[in-house]
Amino acid sequence: MTQTKLGAQAVLAQLTGWAAVEDRDAIHKTYQFADFNEAWGFMSRVAVKAEAMNHHPEWFNVWNRVEITLATHDAGGVTGLDLELARFMDKVTG
Repeated sequence: MTQTKLGAQAVLAQLTGWAAVEDRDAIHKTYQFADFNEAWGFMSRVAVKAEAMNHHPEWFNVWNRVEITLATHDAGGVTGLDLELARFMDKVTG
């Protein structure tokens, strides 16, 4: 199913702590955890949700830090899928 592109700015107005990616219609956030185990647990929860949505984040992990970038590649930018996944990530860390 094709997603409607909403754009980073429209989605950022509904989120806290996320930022626009320069030169691309995408959003980004860095999460800090107590240690690697906690970061890995977060990534595991997100992986299950992302697989269920068939919408997978771009991410980078070093020890207690997880950097996330979200965009819907086949829509050419940020969609409702990205907003849903970002809200899920914020909820599981909140």
